[in-house]
Amino acid sequence: MNLAQTGPETVQVGCTLTLDVTAPAGVVLQIAPARPAGGDLSERLDIVNNTVPVTASEIAGPVGGRAHLIRVQPGKLTVDYRATVTTGGGTTDRVGDAARVEALRPSRYCPSDRLAGFAQSHFGDLPTAGQRVRAITDYVWRHIAYVSGSSGPTTDALDTLLSGQGVCRDFAHLVAALCRAVDVPARIAAVYAPGLSPMDFHAVVETDIDGRWQVWDATRLAPRQSLVRITTGRDAADIAFCTVISGRLDLESLEINAVSGGDLPLDDHERLVTLA
Repeated sequence: MNLAQTGPETVQVGCTLTLDVTAPAGVVLQIAPARPAGGDLSERLDIVNNTVPVTASEIAGPVGGRAHLIRVQPGKLTVDYRATVTTGGGTTDRVGDAARVEALRPSRYCPSDRLAGFAQSHFGDLPTAGQRVRAITDYVWRHIAYVSGSSGPTTDALDTLLSGQGVCRDFAHLVAALCRAVDVPARIAAVYAPGLSPMDFHAVVETDIDGRWQVWDATRLAPRQSLVRITTGRDAADIAFCTVISGRLDLESLEINAVSGGDLPLDDHERLVTLA
């Protein structure tokens, strides 16, 4: 399998959220790109609750990711984020033992233990991790239909396999679960994805291939070389763009932008690509 290194690239990203807060709430936002290793990031985060600016507390996450914790009062809440990201190429960190163990365990949306028989019968005989992952992503791309609104907040990888449809997070969950079931460490990354249509937050999979994390997207909806990492975790429970930890609020509108500074690269979705 050929290796496609991702070189430096400048991407403009941003999002605007409008929310209705119905009870005093604590909210965790994961909308800011991870700090790029060897790259540059300039950003602006404006949060207004009932015309009053809100200060966010930044919380460090894995792989350079950052969450922002805010506390807000009932009423209108708007969040506006804008950033220019210049990547330094793909991550070069080796996969450590702790990360490998975590990425092999079943998780809420990736019940790899329940998919072990299916995964082993379809992909377990392939001799290398790279061959298994390539076969899994190809299978999911060919057998799962991308259908907006076809899944909900409790849909897991087994549900997606049985229904034969889903959205990006469902594709990512199924790929990750099947990989874990055939002993390939896999984790989920939320990303900004230039070229994605319609534009949205996007979810992809990273797997351990020969000690390095490589990125896969079974939806094949955007080139992997231009993806911008936001946050990284076991599954959607870890990478949600908005998590209410207390109180209550409802999302009224969401607008997302991700534009590459140059032409989008071609991606055959077969070569190895590292996520910046």
